[in-house]
Amino acid sequence: MRPLLKGLLGVLIAFALIAGGLALFGARLAHRVWSPDPETIASASLEGLKAENRLTALVANYVAVVTSTQQRFGLSAQRTLIMPGRVRYEVDLGRMKPGDLVWHGQAHVLDVVLPPLMLEGPDVDPSRMRAYDGGGLLLHFTNSGELLDDTNRKAAQAELLRQAREPVPMGIARDAARRAVEQGFALPLKAAGLDPHVRVRFADEPDFPKPTPFTPMDHSRSIAEVLGLSR
Repeated sequence: MRPLLKGLLGVLIAFALIAGGLALFGARLAHRVWSPDPETIASASLEGLKAENRLTALVANYVAVVTSTQQRFGLSAQRTLIMPGRVRYEVDLGRMKPGDLVWHGQAHVLDVVLPPLMLEGPDVDPSRMRAYDGGGLLLHFTNSGELLDDTNRKAAQAELLRQAREPVPMGIARDAARRAVEQGFALPLKAAGLDPHVRVRFADEPDFPKPTPFTPMDHSRSIAEVLGLSR
C-alpha cells in the first residue's frame, strides 16, 4: 500500500503545482486584461471633453460709464453712455491634443495643459443702455449726437473688456476651469479604482499653480437687503 500512497501523493503534489501555476498564470493574464490603463482612460476622457467643444468657466456682468465731448464752431457737445455688458470666460477644449496629457505612473499624477482662456463678448442689451447729454445747440443742429454715441459705444465695449481682463476675475475664471477639468479627468480614473492627482495649467502659465481653497465672488446685495427688509 505504501508505494500506492506514495504514487497518489506524488500525483496530488504534481496536480497542486500545476493548479498553482495555472492560477498564477490566470491572475497575471486577468491583470493584463482587466487592469485599467490610466493613459487609455485619460485619452478617452480627453475625447469626451473635446466633444463638448467649449467650456464656459465663468459669466460675469460689468458696467461701463464713458463720456465723449466734441467741439465745433466754438460750441461744445457732451454725451455720457452707461452700458452694462456680459462677458463669458471660455476654454476651447477642441484645441487640446494627446500631447497635452502626461501620466506619471509612479506618482499617480496626471498633468493637463489647457489652451489659453478666451473672452467672449461683451454681450450688450441695447434696452439697458442709457445715454445722457448736456443739451446745447450743437446737438440739435448737427450730427454731433450720433458721432458721440458711436464713439461712446466703442469706448464702452473696450472698457467692458478691460474690466473683464482684470487679474481678479481672470483668476477666478481660471480656477473654475481648472476644477471642472480636474473633475472631468479624475472621476473616470477613480471609477477604475485608481487614486490619481490631476494637475491642470493653461498653456500661457509657466507652471502648475498650487491648489487654493475656493473663494466665491462677492455678490451684490438685493434691494430687500439694502432696505433692511431681509432678515
